[in-house]
Amino acid sequence: MTATADATPRSDPTARTHEVTNQPPPLVGHDVADDPVLLEGLRREGAGWYADDLHRLGRLAGSEQVLRWAEEANRHEPELRTHDRYGNRIDEVGFHPSYHSLMEVAIREGLGGAPWADDRPGAHVARAAGFMVWSSAEQGHGCPVSMTYAVVPALRSAPELAETYEPLLTSRVYDPGLREPGSKRGLLAGMGMTEKQGGTDVRANTTAAAVRPDGSWRLRGHKWFTSAPMNDLFLVLAQAPGGLSCFLVPRVLPDGSRNTFRIQRLKDKLGNRSNASSEPEFDDTVAWLVGREGQGVRTIIDMVTMTRLDCILGSASGIRAALAQAAHHVRHRAVFGARLIDRPLMRNVIADLGLESEAATTLALRVAGAADRAQRGDAQERAFLRLATAVGKYWVPKRQPAAVAEALECLGGNGYDEASGMPRLYREAPLNGIWEGSGNVNALDVLRALAREPECLEAFRSEVEAAAGADGRLDGAWRRLRGELASTADAELRARRLVERLALVLQGSLLVRYAPAAVADAFCASRLGGDSGLAFGTLPPAADLNAILGRVPGGSTH
Repeated sequence: MTATADATPRSDPTARTHEVTNQPPPLVGHDVADDPVLLEGLRREGAGWYADDLHRLGRLAGSEQVLRWAEEANRHEPELRTHDRYGNRIDEVGFHPSYHSLMEVAIREGLGGAPWADDRPGAHVARAAGFMVWSSAEQGHGCPVSMTYAVVPALRSAPELAETYEPLLTSRVYDPGLREPGSKRGLLAGMGMTEKQGGTDVRANTTAAAVRPDGSWRLRGHKWFTSAPMNDLFLVLAQAPGGLSCFLVPRVLPDGSRNTFRIQRLKDKLGNRSNASSEPEFDDTVAWLVGREGQGVRTIIDMVTMTRLDCILGSASGIRAALAQAAHHVRHRAVFGARLIDRPLMRNVIADLGLESEAATTLALRVAGAADRAQRGDAQERAFLRLATAVGKYWVPKRQPAAVAEALECLGGNGYDEASGMPRLYREAPLNGIWEGSGNVNALDVLRALAREPECLEAFRSEVEAAAGADGRLDGAWRRLRGELASTADAELRARRLVERLALVLQGSLLVRYAPAAVADAFCASRLGGDSGLAFGTLPPAADLNAILGRVPGGSTH
């Protein structure tokens, strides 16, 4: 009989096979607002008075508690409840408590409609900066917050309705639940434009509106993508006898009864999982006309403009959040005997992402500043806002998926793990490029503004040429772009090309004027001068990486 090895597992109690080394600490307990680009833009655009509150919000956004709220709100997704236990139709959506916690902070901090009731210059800029900081923690709940902010200027087309609802839409009290609006301490608003047969082509809508003797209207139809269905009020488009018109639809009527708002289903979305997006059906649904009959698009466009601003802000925030995670990882992770951030190639990648983030943040705050000044009667800023919003909405959300993907790659396999938070950022990344008009929609909107509102291009020209003579690459890019703009041949075919160049020239002008020389030089070289590749991490050898990296969130990366 031959001897066999003892099959009993052996272990050494002193062995340390699971000691964790060379892993970064969690990025938690930091101030999200500790960002020189954001703070400089805040002061430059007239809201320096908000800095202390922004830091307070930034510390909360970076706390362990809020990061847990964000994770839970996305893991425990909204649930549709069409009927109660007795079979009564209720059409309610239930949310995890963490979602409500995020919402409560957002409204309390004035990120909803509050700026419209704030007379201080820079109020809308302050709100924009706060929205960027807070949405860096979780972006899904930003949708109802954004729509509540955006509804106010459109609702003012119906002064009697605005008088009733605006004080509650500008409240800083989050008061969830379906109740008679006048009994609540604060209201949230939503929007229903698209339908399944037309999508972006809202003039193909078939929802019908009929007027009643008391001046109210009744709607019948089916909307295709209406987010935040538990909000209190919605602006919707419907076909009236006089043409496509805008209507206010409350979930609960003034007498306390439920309006007909049948939620057919919730969308099963790629990302944005904490936010419920629905298909509501209207059937003899009570509504009130907002603006003139037949002028629905013109009326609701004031709301769309402000939600497009928030798409720019949200994408800039998403890029910044992904960059912060990548920079944090490479500062602590070692490879081949050196920290990742000390390797020249990784420094190039993080610096290039830093340039993208700085350009996006600077543009976003400039547009927010224009919105603030336009509300105070500045005609030049209003004209600039009209064009810059469409340009920024096209470009910054377009850059977010690429930037977030590159930042995720900096973490390697760790970034592909849900626990890192990067997959959620990646799933959110395409959203702002789709909502409130896809890339093509915004590119065509730019063409309309250029053709019909020449004052918009003049205001844009003044903005860009404020940096004239400071950088030859910027001057050359603007000169070539003016030549392309002068030609109307194949304008639609070239629309994306034109809008991309408008965005880059505007960003270049802003950075040349306001950013450190190293940042402006690297941006103009890589984005306007063609001295780069197509991927991030291809900045030219002459770029001052140390200076650029010093502005990446979290401080120096030397």
